Amino acid sequence: MRSHRATVGLSAGVVLSAVLIAGCGVLPAIPGPVPTDLVPSHAPVTEPTQTGNLSVDGFDAAQRMAVRIRNVGCSSLSTGSGFALDESTLITNRHVVADSADLQVSTYDGRDIAVTASSIAGLADLAVVRTAEPLPAAPVLAEDDPTTGDEVTVVGYPLGGQLTVTSGHVIGTTTDPLNENLGEVLITDAAVEPGSSGSAALDSEGRVIGVVYAKNSTGMSFVVPVSTLRAMLADDTSFVDSESCTSS
Repeated sequence: MRSHRATVGLSAGVVLSAVLIAGCGVLPAIPGPVPTDLVPSHAPVTEPTQTGNLSVDGFDAAQRMAVRIRNVGCSSLSTGSGFALDESTLITNRHVVADSADLQVSTYDGRDIAVTASSIAGLADLAVVRTAEPLPAAPVLAEDDPTTGDEVTVVGYPLGGQLTVTSGHVIGTTTDPLNENLGEVLITDAAVEPGSSGSAALDSEGRVIGVVYAKNSTGMSFVVPVSTLRAMLADDTSFVDSESCTSS
């Protein structure tokens, strides 16, 4: 019985070897024409982002309005974030643009945008940057400040890296820890990092409810509320031209 099985196995191995060896020298039959009446079994689905309103390039409106800001100083280099206010105006933090020899702005799609001027606020940690070229998109400013418990989304470039969207909630208000004369600022639990300074904080409708400017050791982030931003933009005396470190 063992001899018979061994013979069968050997024979099968020889036949298989012959087929494989012979196959190397035999051309396969030419396939027929490609069918033209096939359709996908399901329609392609575009993956939504956290804030919705996807454009054809896969970025939503909130991501398209965010910019990365690189501050080349006389003896330092730092990065921050910002967002478009209109076609040629950016909002960011005062400390993001301070003591600069050159401000370099890039958009979500990697374009470099030339800066023509920048101005800083004396009261809040806010700055306005003017650009020479049109910015991709601009958000809407909310009419009112959010309340405790409201959702918040932060869109920016933490650590000067990739465009990032983080979410959380407004957990309260406090006196500005950096400038008590500013008054109340928002506290959120949305994650931010160095480089997130100047990021827009958005509500659930994608409207700007404030500007991120700091975080504490427990990971809470601080936001200049939109009411302060609106008031300062409406006052021509709120912002003064920022000085270059080369002139000091």
